[in-house]
Amino acid sequence: EQGEAVSFTGYGEVYSFTVVQDPPAGFEAHAPYALALVKLDEGPIVTAQLTDVDGDLAIGDRVEMVTRRLATEGPEGMIVYGYKFRKVLS
Repeated sequence: EQGEAVSFTGYGEVYSFTVVQDPPAGFEAHAPYALALVKLDEGPIVTAQLTDVDGDLAIGDRVEMVTRRLATEGPEGMIVYGYKFRKVLS
């Protein structure tokens, strides 16, 4: 049985965040990076990396989802994309 389809706008606010200084294996080149709980406008909270961070971060900052390259894998160089969030551009 399938549930009801739900759409999200991709907008929300920073609910909580931390800056990762000592990343897990494989992510050393990305440190330091901000990892956040983002409360979407529709209610759910998701975990995501924050990107394009220029300056200070604060709980309550408005953010929007963006697609970013996460990794390049395998001998053929398959590119893996995923979502991150950035401050809403005004």
